[in-house]
Amino acid sequence: MTAILTRLLGRLPIGWLQLTHNRARLIAALAGVAFANVLVFVQLAIMGSMSIATGRPYDFFEAGLMISAADADSLTDGSNVARQWLFQALAHPQVTAGAPLFVGNVTLQHAGTTMSLTTFGVDPAQPGFLAPALRGYAELLTLPDSGIIDRLTRGLEPGEADALGPASPVTLEVRGRTLTLYGGFAGGGGFGVDGYLVVSDQTFLKVVQNRQTAAPDHILLALAPGADAGRVAHELRALVSDRTLRIRPYAQARAEDIAYQQTRRPTGIIFGFGVVIGILVGLVIVYQVLSTDVADHIREYATFKAMGYRQRFLLGIVLEEALILALLGAGPGYLVARALIGGMRRATGLPLELGAPTVVAVVIGTVVACALSGALATRRLASADPADLF
Repeated sequence: MTAILTRLLGRLPIGWLQLTHNRARLIAALAGVAFANVLVFVQLAIMGSMSIATGRPYDFFEAGLMISAADADSLTDGSNVARQWLFQALAHPQVTAGAPLFVGNVTLQHAGTTMSLTTFGVDPAQPGFLAPALRGYAELLTLPDSGIIDRLTRGLEPGEADALGPASPVTLEVRGRTLTLYGGFAGGGGFGVDGYLVVSDQTFLKVVQNRQTAAPDHILLALAPGADAGRVAHELRALVSDRTLRIRPYAQARAEDIAYQQTRRPTGIIFGFGVVIGILVGLVIVYQVLSTDVADHIREYATFKAMGYRQRFLLGIVLEEALILALLGAGPGYLVARALIGGMRRATGLPLELGAPTVVAVVIGTVVACALSGALATRRLASADPADLF
């Protein structure tokens, strides 16, 4: 390792030699950096899974625009909207079709297991608003008390979920009613529910209390090919009587929902603080290690200054140590975090992943944080006279 660093640096790797001089301290420093990396990796994976889980229900449907209530910051929150706004929106020449979307939570009982599902009520007569994976079930949804369920629902046996189909339906109990499931789709549980369920609007009104057909949660609109969604949304705000409605492109509604969950909901804010805490832990640990190392070798640094070496050279030695700590600590941190995330994914069913961009960003952030700690650790050397350092 010394020979490799000597060739890379073009000089003796003083920083590496100082770190390896005290093996116990080096191991402790690497453990601290790895621990900080584990914190950041895990928190970022959880935040990423929140984005995926929040945006996933939007993938179940296809639309150009969505009309929601003013307080509807997410797909599952907010007041209802009047169905009459659908008919007003259809007056726009670029709006080709519209359909109400009902959203609610139901609790299912099956094989002694209770499952909480976000349930969507759709008009099966308009399959164009369903994603291709669900569109083929539109005709089955016209049957009374029928539905299709998320195969990845927590509490649903994988073998039973895979066998779901029109020829082998499964029955579950919902509020004393029997609901027959004729198929499934790939969804996955989120932070607040175990999975998803799609039924017809008429079935929805039977299994969700205190809902009316004239008051859906959202209205989906289909646009003519080539239509500018942003422009049509702007024109509809003037066309629809209720000026408080949120009329947005469907993709924008999804992006705003994700941003709301990450920046305004307590869970997203807590996970964000977890990332910040991980970074601060890494900064403190590396700073402590490097400042102690500078103090232990203060005479050597004083000798370098007396020989005419500038502050830049001394800073380079400490930054070399910081870079070594960052790179050697990132690897074990990544491996431990990956094992933890895998276990959490299996236990919770959340879409926890560590993508390559996240890994690269954390490694770069670790290097920057360690470099900053190194720069802070050399402040004593900046203005000191060599004689004062002995």
